Amino acid sequence: MDNLKNDLYFVRKIQEDLAFIIKHMKDVDEEELAHNELLQDSMMFRLIQISENARKLSDGFRLSEHPNIPWIAMFGLRNRIVHDYGSVDLGIVFDTLKNSIPELYYQLNEEFEKTKAMLRLMCELQEGRRSGEEGYVSSADVRAYFRGKRE
Repeated sequence: MDNLKNDLYFVRKIQEDLAFIIKHMKDVDEEELAHNELLQDSMMFRLIQISENARKLSDGFRLSEHPNIPWIAMFGLRNRIVHDYGSVDLGIVFDTLKNSIPELYYQLNEEFEKTKAMLRLMCELQEGRRSGEEGYVSSADVRAYFRGKRE
């Protein structure tokens, strides 16, 4: 079995953890989170995993292809949890779990769909053409096209 861990692998891991948080926090209020140590540990573990997997994404993926995702905030939250675990503000964690995580989930899915659309378009446009040949479309051309569509 091929154990290739690339950007696609890490994005899927992030999406799985985000979906897990959304599912298990659906009917949880702040008081329940504060009194349920197992839930706290589970959610904080998932937040740490999201950050760890985000860090493993290539710089090109994070910075060039998906600069709108709040990568720095993801790393910062992980550092707060890991280094200040006993004094983490559960109100901030709760707000993150209930509000920021669903937003991030939909934002990441939307960005990822755009990436897949760009790749499909590149494949359709290329159809065997090589760099320098008439009709050749580079990945930079496709990115510029999609950036223009967003604005």
